[in-house]
Amino acid sequence: MISFVVRFKFAPGDRAEVAEMLALLATESRREPGCVTYVPHQVQDDPDTVLIYEQYRDAQALAAHRDSEHFKKYAIGGIFQKMRERSLENLVALV
Repeated sequence: MISFVVRFKFAPGDRAEVAEMLALLATESRREPGCVTYVPHQVQDDPDTVLIYEQYRDAQALAAHRDSEHFKKYAIGGIFQKMRERSLENLVALV
């Protein structure tokens, strides 16, 4: 299992557009056979920060996600163009 958290920071004026792209990206990503979990969150006390918790069955499933048309359209072509900051935390399950 591959698990990680991606954190993005956006300009206040981009909130609605980013939320719309995230909804579309999440819907399509959850349909991928190797996607276990894909949940975007807005940080409660910082509405310009988005955190996405993602889990994939294996490295091939993650590669398929990153190669998908919806990832290219909504992440690379949309969300990545709007982000001001980005960080990635890889996670290791304890149980």
